[in-house]
Amino acid sequence: MIQTFAFFLLTFLVFVSFAGGLFLAAYCIIARLRKKTNPKQLTRLKKTAIVFAAAVILNAGLLTVSQLTAYTPKIVDENGNTPENSIAELIELELNGRKQWLSLRGWDKNAPVLLFLAGGPGGTQMAAVRHELAELEKHFVVVNWDQPGSGKSYYAEKTENITVQTYIQDGFALTEYLKERFSQDKIYLIGESWGSALGIFLVHEHPESYHALIGTGQMVDFEETERMDYAKAIEIAEKNGDTALIEQLKANGEPPYYGKDVTWKSAAYINYLSRHMASNPSIRNPGYNTIRDIFSSEYGPLDKINYVRGIINTYGHVYQQLYDIDLRTDYNSLNVPVYFFLGRYDINAPTVLAEEYEGVLNAPYKGIIWFEHSGHSPWINEREKFAEEVLSCFLGIKTY
Repeated sequence: MIQTFAFFLLTFLVFVSFAGGLFLAAYCIIARLRKKTNPKQLTRLKKTAIVFAAAVILNAGLLTVSQLTAYTPKIVDENGNTPENSIAELIELELNGRKQWLSLRGWDKNAPVLLFLAGGPGGTQMAAVRHELAELEKHFVVVNWDQPGSGKSYYAEKTENITVQTYIQDGFALTEYLKERFSQDKIYLIGESWGSALGIFLVHEHPESYHALIGTGQMVDFEETERMDYAKAIEIAEKNGDTALIEQLKANGEPPYYGKDVTWKSAAYINYLSRHMASNPSIRNPGYNTIRDIFSSEYGPLDKINYVRGIINTYGHVYQQLYDIDLRTDYNSLNVPVYFFLGRYDINAPTVLAEEYEGVLNAPYKGIIWFEHSGHSPWINEREKFAEEVLSCFLGIKTY
C-alpha cells in the first residue's frame, strides 16, 4: 500500500505541474484571441504561466541530477576507514543489447563473487541486501542485479517483451561479465523467492559457471503455490473472521490468474499472508523495510517510481508465464551443489514443496537448512544466521 501510494503521489505531482503550465499557457492564448481578458489580467496569467513553466523545468533538472547522482556508499570498517582493496560501484551494463544496472560491493575485490538474484519478477533488492547482508561483503564481492523490468533496469526491455528466457539469457551474460572482470572461473549464486527459481534455471543450463546455489524462500511449482496460498489465506481469514477478504477472494476465484489483473488478484492473498507472518511472534525481524530501501542512495527519483512499477507491471506480465513450471519434474537433475535455506513459518512459498523437490533432486550435494525463527525471508528475519550459513556452505567457514 505504501509503495502504491508513493507511486501515485509522484505521478500526480508531475501531472499537475505539466498540466497546470499547459492549461495556463493555452488559456492566455485563447483569451488574447477572443479579447476576453484585459491587459492586466493577461499579464498576471502570463507571469503565472512562466512561474509554472520554470517550476517544471527546475523539477526536471533536479530529477535528472538526482537520477545521475545515485550511488552505493563506500565500504567502511569499524573505524570509518575504507579498505584499500575494496569495491563499491553502481554501474550500468549492456546485456544482450539491454541496459541494466548492478551494484558491486566487497571489502576485497579479489574475493569470490556472489550474485544475489532478487525476488519478483519485477522486484529490486539492491538496497535491501546492502542493509541486511553487509556481513557477506567482508568475504565476497556481492553483486546485486536489477533485472529487466525492475528498479533501475525498468526500461531495459518493454514489459510486454519480457519472458523467462530474457532473465536466463541476461543472467548468464552477467555471469560471463563477472567471471571475466574478476578473473574467476565460477561464481556463487543466492536466489530469493522468484530468484530461487531463476537460480535453478541458470545452474541447469550453465553448470560450468557456478560453484553452488542457495535458494531461499524457494519456489518450486508456481501454480500449485498460488492455489495453496489462496487456500491458506481463506483458512486464516475464516479463523480471524475476516469476511470482507473471504468475499474478495471468492469473487476473484481460485488462481491461476491471467490477463491484466494478475498482480492485484494475487496481492489480495499474498499481502494477507505476509501480514500474518509479520504478526507471528516466532518470526524475528518480520516484514520489509520498504521506506528505508526505496529511499536509499542507489535509487534516483525515477528509480523510486519504477521500484513500484516493476512490482505491479512486470510481475503481472511475467508471473503468468511461470504457471506451467514444476522444478520437481522439469529440473530434477543439476550438476552443482544446491542448498535450500527455508523459514520454518514460510506460508508464502510452502516449504512442503521445497522438501519434495529436495527429495527428488539429483545433485552433487543437496541439503535443507532450517531457520526456526523465519518466514519467507530468512535473509531478513535471521540475517546473522543466514550470513553464517552462507559462509559455511560456500566457503567452509564456521563462525559459530
